[in-house]
Amino acid sequence: MWASLRADIRMVFERDPAAIHTAQVLLFTPGLHAVWTYRLAHCCWRSGWWLPAYAVSSLARWLTGVEIHPGATIGARLFIDHGMGVVIGETAEIGDDVTLYHGVTLGGVSQERAKRHPTVESGVVIGAGAKVLGPVRVGRDARIGANAVVTRDVPPGVVVVGVPARPVQQRPQAMPPEVPHSALPDLICEQLEALQLRLNAVEQELAALKPKRSGCDRLN
Repeated sequence: MWASLRADIRMVFERDPAAIHTAQVLLFTPGLHAVWTYRLAHCCWRSGWWLPAYAVSSLARWLTGVEIHPGATIGARLFIDHGMGVVIGETAEIGDDVTLYHGVTLGGVSQERAKRHPTVESGVVIGAGAKVLGPVRVGRDARIGANAVVTRDVPPGVVVVGVPARPVQQRPQAMPPEVPHSALPDLICEQLEALQLRLNAVEQELAALKPKRSGCDRLN
């Protein structure tokens, strides 16, 4: 238990450059508080103490702004940066060393009492505001850009962005764990630029046809 707590604290120092002191991390890191209270709630849940589990989970949501269902399955060293607005559903499964930024939702799209939330494998980073919906699988070391909406499986090591999310590149091994938002392409902008180029080409073709059209009119 103590080894796990120490690993969580080290994880904050590794992934948050604003972390400067152990006391600061312990007292003022809501993502860490949310993970620790989830561990307690999950222990109650597995023991069949559902009301205490919900009570602990609700208290954590009130204190941290992070809502984690006590039935979710979460691996070691989950890092929730900033914390506010993160939602993790009941049947969600999260591997080790996953990073979630604020506003992330691991949600369901079904009312059935079955596997209805995402599976996020180890090493995944999910950017701020992203939504991963349904029983999809996000492969190991994948990256999900900010505000993306993921409704299909994401292969391991792939970067996805957009609404709906689409792969934009295979993540190089040398890429740092953070989502390189400044380096990610804007899919909507690229599509608009391609449409503008096509429109310019059509206008040039029409302009070239006008003299021929005028000659035909004079002959008639």
